[in-house]
Amino acid sequence: MTALISHRADHLGGTIALPGDKSISHRALILGTLARGQTKIRGLLEGEDVLATARALQQLGGHIRKDEDGIWVVDGIGLSGFHEPEAPLDLGNSGTGARLLMGVVAGSGIKAVFTGDASLSSRPMARVTTPLEKMGALVSAREGTYLPLMIEGLLQPMGITYESPHASAQIKSAVLLAGLTARGETKVIEPRPSRNHTEAMLRHFGVPVEESPTADGGMEVSVRGDSLLTAADIEVPADPSSAAFPAVAALITEGSEITMTGIGTNPLRFGLFETLMEMGGDITLTNQRTEGGETVADITVRSSRLRGVDVPADRAASMIDEYPVLSVAAAFAEGTTHMDGIGELRVKETDRIALMEEGLKRAGATVSSTKESMTVTGSGQISGGITVDACHDHRIAMSFLVLGQRADQPLTVEGTETIATSFPGFREMMNRIGADIRSHDA
Repeated sequence: MTALISHRADHLGGTIALPGDKSISHRALILGTLARGQTKIRGLLEGEDVLATARALQQLGGHIRKDEDGIWVVDGIGLSGFHEPEAPLDLGNSGTGARLLMGVVAGSGIKAVFTGDASLSSRPMARVTTPLEKMGALVSAREGTYLPLMIEGLLQPMGITYESPHASAQIKSAVLLAGLTARGETKVIEPRPSRNHTEAMLRHFGVPVEESPTADGGMEVSVRGDSLLTAADIEVPADPSSAAFPAVAALITEGSEITMTGIGTNPLRFGLFETLMEMGGDITLTNQRTEGGETVADITVRSSRLRGVDVPADRAASMIDEYPVLSVAAAFAEGTTHMDGIGELRVKETDRIALMEEGLKRAGATVSSTKESMTVTGSGQISGGITVDACHDHRIAMSFLVLGQRADQPLTVEGTETIATSFPGFREMMNRIGADIRSHDA
């Protein structure tokens, strides 16, 4: 088990370029393979999760390579070009890769077995396979919902209208991807809008996507089964979920000012920064632009005196991965921060609510939770001097390493290997701007 120790930092400063967006990187590889023609991808996140998706696509017949200039090249095979893999598709820790590829297989007329590491194998998949079964796919899973899982797809599944009980981009994307080869229209109705990278990228590849808000605040999204994808180059913006960690670190560390370049600012991914600004965070956006259908900006963050806020439940879908590090910011805010509608965190790589609550309490914070919420009352004083087990959850690990920058005593985080799945080079980048994160044996 790999452990890192976070020591108190004096201040953070500098301009940094962060890794490419993980969500967009997965989709760029998948849609590039589904298209006809050659797609070039710049800025692809080369983390373990995305590389697992690339390997799985190659097993399915995809042609993916990295050229000498660092650009990833995908020679598309089209919607009907997939073949059955000779071995199970091992997606490692990647829930996004697994769930989106389930949609691809469901509409490809082939059979594939999906496997993953212990963490991915403990995450429920029925929320995705249920609508795929309604479209005609045959599914067999351990205990009905866990990996290993087998899907036998159809060359032309049934188009359906699916009312999802969850605002989940993974569910929506899996159904839409299967719908690309379905008979007629496939529609997903969500209770609240989730991140829309799949819709934006489908349009980038020439596929008409219909979107319309529902009367009760949800969203309807649909595609037609006669759609064709045409290759289109992609510039992957920097990941706002990764930017969350240096941003919170700078906000809570006196005398800090950092600038992060080329960050994706898609409104359905930007809930954390909206919340941090409501808390009094000094955050400015400059050089705003659009690249590959996604809005992008440079973001400057300065240390700030934060105050507690109530984060509305309808914002959860736009920042679901960022609540762990938001709870760190809340521990240094004045007053109480209440986060509601976040039950989805309990079925991520870990029960992220439980792990953050336990670790923050042990470090000296005041925290309580329910099945769907977490409440943190800031004190500004974190004792540290403890060891936290991140249980191989990359976002939990990075959140506690940020916490350690303001703790009175060094904070040790175990189970940090999976940081590389989403943020390769995290420790080195943080140390370059002034953090003091050391390996356990340093």
